Amino acid sequence: MRVTTTAPPALERVRLPRPFWALWAGTLVNRLGTMVMPFTGVYLTQARGFPVAVAGLAMTLFGVGSLISQLVAGLLTDRVGRRATLSGSMVATAAVMLLLGYSTGLATILAGMFVLGLLIDAYRPASSALVADLVAPELRPKAFGLLFWAINLGYAVAMVGGGWLAHLGFSWLFLADAVTCVVFAALVWRAVPETRPVHDAAATGGFGTVLRDRTMVAFTLITFGQALVYLQTVTMLPVAMTDVAGLGTREFGLAMALNGILIVAFQPLVSGWLGRYDMSRVMALGLAVMAVGFAATAYATTAAHLALTVAVWTTGEIITAGIGGTIVAALAPAHLRGRYSGVFGFAWAVASVVAPLAGSWLLTSGMEALWFTVGAVGLLTAAGMLALRPAVRHRTAG
Repeated sequence: MRVTTTAPPALERVRLPRPFWALWAGTLVNRLGTMVMPFTGVYLTQARGFPVAVAGLAMTLFGVGSLISQLVAGLLTDRVGRRATLSGSMVATAAVMLLLGYSTGLATILAGMFVLGLLIDAYRPASSALVADLVAPELRPKAFGLLFWAINLGYAVAMVGGGWLAHLGFSWLFLADAVTCVVFAALVWRAVPETRPVHDAAATGGFGTVLRDRTMVAFTLITFGQALVYLQTVTMLPVAMTDVAGLGTREFGLAMALNGILIVAFQPLVSGWLGRYDMSRVMALGLAVMAVGFAATAYATTAAHLALTVAVWTTGEIITAGIGGTIVAALAPAHLRGRYSGVFGFAWAVASVVAPLAGSWLLTSGMEALWFTVGAVGLLTAAGMLALRPAVRHRTAG
């Protein structure tokens, strides 16, 4: 199969190419402005005066949009182009942010929340495809790891800035988010080349090809298990620690701050080093470490104990950072990288719906039921990753 690309033919094999750094900078700027979603419920109930049930409906519509988002964006990434999909979705997100920030009608806000769900993370398949197109295979773990670091650093700053801006007025949150989306779009449009492959008739396929790829389907299930485990940090962990274990919100916040500190301090230092090793084994190791950390949460009754478990599962998070995207890039044909990345993102979107439902049900039976189950799921995904290793190695070598 002959496949050509509009990207520069020679891949940089010593250092990450300049277009990647433009993508990285845009991602960081965009995450610095991620202030709306953490405060959406407060905005709808306090600033707009809607009841909690309406706020819940709005967030549900947002979730429905997010479920569709990754698949649609993956398709557009392959058909329309990586740069056009990323930049276009960011500009559209900015427009919806402004609409929501100044809307007062319920119908407009509900429709806007659904569209925002469709758009806000639509850049991810395009971003992943760009990294796979631009970066040499041996440097992809480092590249994906650095994007993960930028997202976490930006989000940490955004949480502080968002709280401050909310005191000035919620409209400032929407404005800040919109501005950073436009900056991201402009950086990519001006500094990142379009890399969508131009292929001949033999380079066919669609989502059916992805679903017939047994290795990718198996890895998607592993990703779903990983997401179920990790997403407990933003769903059931706050509830379990404050309502069940009896920690104060300040104690919980201080313990959880360790997660961001460790990622910012250490993750950029280890991504390149971990990329030298077999990525399936690295992924399995990280998943196992995360499993141990979450299982140990069953015994956390003080802020110090919680901080210790946070340090353990954060270590696993650091180990796995960037590996998932690297494996998807290795499995995907160049002309289907958007769709493969979209299916990968879809696993996380589905898990974001399932995780709080399953976690809340388990927590009603006690801390041990929740965290031992979460730990077991983590160990199962680690074992699955080791079992999938021969298939991944075969595809990588091929």
